[in-house]
Amino acid sequence: MSMRSLNLDRPSAGPFRVLCLGAHSDDLEIGCGGTLLWLTRRYAPVSVDWVVLGADDDARRAEAEAGAAAILAAAAERRVRIERFRDGFFPFVGAEIKEYLAAVKREVTPDLVLTHQRHDLHQDHRLVAELTWQTFRQTLVLEYEIPKWDGDLGAPNVFVPLSDDVVQEKLRILATIFASQRSKSWFTPDTFRGLMRLRGIEAGAQFAEAFYGRKLIVT
Repeated sequence: MSMRSLNLDRPSAGPFRVLCLGAHSDDLEIGCGGTLLWLTRRYAPVSVDWVVLGADDDARRAEAEAGAAAILAAAAERRVRIERFRDGFFPFVGAEIKEYLAAVKREVTPDLVLTHQRHDLHQDHRLVAELTWQTFRQTLVLEYEIPKWDGDLGAPNVFVPLSDDVVQEKLRILATIFASQRSKSWFTPDTFRGLMRLRGIEAGAQFAEAFYGRKLIVT
């Protein structure tokens, strides 16, 4: 017996609007890049606001812009914001980041927000998750996961199955764009493919990305 699936609620008029929040320049591509590649095709037309908060040097900023362009190539509309909050210091400038996200909310009314998961052990990721829930209280929020040294992977409860071509495209984007991360031992195609394969097993699929859905309303 297969699992039941839920479709995202499309607006009656206009595009499906997604807000993507990432602390650093590769977080969105790693955590939900495959989902966005799928979403911009499956739910077209899709409008995406892509926000990277901590690209604090020119190289990382250029990578963030290139990553957004590649992942959102099929989006009907895209607005990319790359900010310079200091990497590793988000809790110490939390008030500024909270004010920034409040300003984003005044401009954007998303149908879906993709953000970090609240139990992420990276302090920057965790703060973004906390501020997301404080700011976008009336919106569907799904929290993505990032594999890392800290070992904070958990048991997510929302899965997006991905076709092999989407998986290959995500891996290609990560490998070709993020040159600054290639020296890190964990930043390899095997890491990303392995996690998507594991989540695929849990979803009854070949590959999947996984999220935490803390609050879902069924109507």
